Amino acid sequence: MNWYLLFKALHIIGFVAWFAGLFYLVRMFVHHVSSLQRPEPDRSILADKFIEMEGLVYRVIVNPAMMITWTFGLSMLVYNTYYFGGAWWRANGWMHVKLVLLVLLVGYQLWAKGIMKKLKTGTVPYSDYQFRLANEIPTLFLLAIVLLAVFRGLLNYLIALGVVIAFGAVLVLFTKWYKQRRERAAH
Repeated sequence: MNWYLLFKALHIIGFVAWFAGLFYLVRMFVHHVSSLQRPEPDRSILADKFIEMEGLVYRVIVNPAMMITWTFGLSMLVYNTYYFGGAWWRANGWMHVKLVLLVLLVGYQLWAKGIMKKLKTGTVPYSDYQFRLANEIPTLFLLAIVLLAVFRGLLNYLIALGVVIAFGAVLVLFTKWYKQRRERAAH
């Protein structure tokens, strides 16, 4: 059995689930905050339901998927280090950047967990529009990480950073356009 390919497959499955969970969780924050504008008893019923759903998504999808991603990603690193030694680390600088991005993504996940706690206590730290923007952050991580993993040493990091920043700007512009469109439709 090729253990490396098994580790790789489980790593991919883990990160797909991790990103899906993060996208869904922060999208729920958008709807949670929007629901707080509704009259009672709808507001309380929806807030309680969103708190329940957010907790479930975090415990059942986001956190386990993050652990699977890290477990099998690190397993591949150990495998490569065992078979190729320190030369592998020196030859694969892209992996250093990827690991930094993954640590930052864990930071984003912990930020989302903090938001869950605030929403649970009734504190609304951001508007639904700000959460829509925050919901695009994992897209930037996904773009950067996939580019690194696919192109590896062939990637010019400055060009890749430019692509990620440009894509982020397009996402912000699209989000603003969509907000204006929704506001016009509401009036």
